[in-house]
Amino acid sequence: MADTETRIGFVGVGRMGANMARRLKDQGCRIAAVQDRHTDASQSLAHELDSEAAASPARVAELSDIVITVVSDDAAMRDIYAEQNPTSLMAHAKDRLFINCATLTPALHIDIEQAVERHGGAALEACMASSITQARQGTLYLMCGGRQEVFNRARPVLETLGTTVRYIGPAGEAATVKALVNMVMNSNTAALAEGLGLGKALGIDLTLLREVFSQTGAASRVLETDGEDMQRRAHDCYFSAAHAAKDSAIALDLAKRVDLSLPLAQATLSQYRRLIELGKGNLDKSAVAELTFPDRL
Repeated sequence: MADTETRIGFVGVGRMGANMARRLKDQGCRIAAVQDRHTDASQSLAHELDSEAAASPARVAELSDIVITVVSDDAAMRDIYAEQNPTSLMAHAKDRLFINCATLTPALHIDIEQAVERHGGAALEACMASSITQARQGTLYLMCGGRQEVFNRARPVLETLGTTVRYIGPAGEAATVKALVNMVMNSNTAALAEGLGLGKALGIDLTLLREVFSQTGAASRVLETDGEDMQRRAHDCYFSAAHAAKDSAIALDLAKRVDLSLPLAQATLSQYRRLIELGKGNLDKSAVAELTFPDRL
């Protein structure tokens, strides 16, 4: 359990970040400040949690002992950690602990750890293999990378957020594992969409087909979470198609570095990029079914 006197701040309070902050508040933690590029989101959450809606990441770091970041991509992460920017987290990095939860290029996590340490702070990657519901309930699956002593320092907060908290290894390694997790998940999702789409085209009852899938070699976690949504066209966002594309691209970049061809992952990335081109990138990853079911586009 996290120390209730520890001041915790958040940078990035979208669906995941906001629900993580709510979870910590529910458990008696002190949320000192929140900040988001969408000021309406940060102001609303700050009012809800009785914290400050900070004007900048620097202000969050100033007010907090621990800063949890949940931003969208590498570019956003570089911005909030820019060493020459007086409004970035680096302005008050000394003695702070930064827990970074976004899925990023592994090398960037290494760069951030080194930069934070140059400024007297500590950083840990805590990659999440879960979604919004788990964030709110405190049942996240967290894969952590960084120095062992930093992981030990962060563990009380992490165990308030997640039921599984795993130390993977040095900086970058958790992000590598997370990229592989999401690459496989995305490929499973696209394959399921094709199976259900073909079933629909052949006139098979999809409820029956999903039941058969669940009891045979076609069973998967994705079938449990996305199968009915694909059938019903219910694509409320828990993990967006845009994020699926980003994460598959990270994994494919890693494959290039070791000269490995991954045709299934490449085909999956092409499907998600097509969704983005069609203006559907903000839908849940289950929306890949829109590309395979007959008469949907």
